[in-house]
Amino acid sequence: MEQTTILFLTNVTKQFSAHQMPAVDNVSLSLAQGELLGLLGPSGCGKTTLLRIIAGFEQPSNGMVEIAGRTVMGKGSWVPPEQRNTGMVFQDYALFPHLTIAENLGFGLQRKCNRLTKAQIEQRIAEVLLLVGLSGLEKRYPHELSGGQQQRVALARALAPQPALILLDEPLSNLDVQVRQYLRHEIRHILKAAGTSAIFVTHDQEEALAISDKIGVMRQGKLEQIGTPEEIYTQPASQFVAEFVTQANFLPAKRNGDLWQTEIGVWKIPVARELKQLDAGELMIRQEDIKLKPDETSTVAICDRQFLGREYRYCLETSSGKRLHVRTTTNTQLPIGMRVKLSVSPEAAQIFPSTSKKQPISLIS
Repeated sequence: MEQTTILFLTNVTKQFSAHQMPAVDNVSLSLAQGELLGLLGPSGCGKTTLLRIIAGFEQPSNGMVEIAGRTVMGKGSWVPPEQRNTGMVFQDYALFPHLTIAENLGFGLQRKCNRLTKAQIEQRIAEVLLLVGLSGLEKRYPHELSGGQQQRVALARALAPQPALILLDEPLSNLDVQVRQYLRHEIRHILKAAGTSAIFVTHDQEEALAISDKIGVMRQGKLEQIGTPEEIYTQPASQFVAEFVTQANFLPAKRNGDLWQTEIGVWKIPVARELKQLDAGELMIRQEDIKLKPDETSTVAICDRQFLGREYRYCLETSSGKRLHVRTTTNTQLPIGMRVKLSVSPEAAQIFPSTSKKQPISLIS
């Protein structure tokens, strides 16, 4: 069955000043009913500005925004935020401290659904509190709840009017690590149970991978790549995506036929037909795909080791001073100073052109 498209962005651009680079640069994307899209990128990449444009808090310099089949920006149209049929979840929750949880939810319902009776509002409040797992806390005030509970109240308030689209601006950034990990699952479960489409902004790679159906990776205002979490992780479209999402290692490499020479060894890599003329590139190896073996003849040595509970993270140094990082299980315990040989399956690596951000070349033809 074909899914309904809830959101269309077409060539959306936002430039705050003529003397500055665009904060959002010609971004186009679509979102289907019930899909969860994570906007991922470093600080200043434009992801929050893009979210604010969709919400109506920022007016773009160019482009069109369509929500649930209605043009809310573009072609002479401008619909204010309160009329866009969206719900917003802010980083700092933005709950009214002097109102109970039920009153916080009721305030939003009364403003957006002014035709509801008191009984209907009370029923909807009970439904969304049940959905977010906070039934029985209706009479409490925000300060009587934990940070995780307050964030679920903020999500419940956004869901209560049954908007076409929920927008979340770094919703977990103010929470401690354990609560964040728990709420990743909870937020995805709640949104999927509600059947609501959502876009959330984050700079946390694991958060984006855990919650999203699709991830859009942004850099300097541009949408660098959009795809499923699996596609983004295993088939990064640029060296930036690979570095930011997977924290992969990169080694300069020179080609000689099917062989690629790096300072740590020679790799037999078939080259894609369209890049037969490529003589030099960057060999990408993810940290978890490297296997280490003690070898006194190697030019690579362990310079640091971190214990991370379920794994070790090794820092290696090559003879040229290049630093590489490797993650292994705790079954592999090697001392600092040991010389090691690296081995990687060709299927687990990729070659990128040294000066290009084009589609990467698979190591397997």
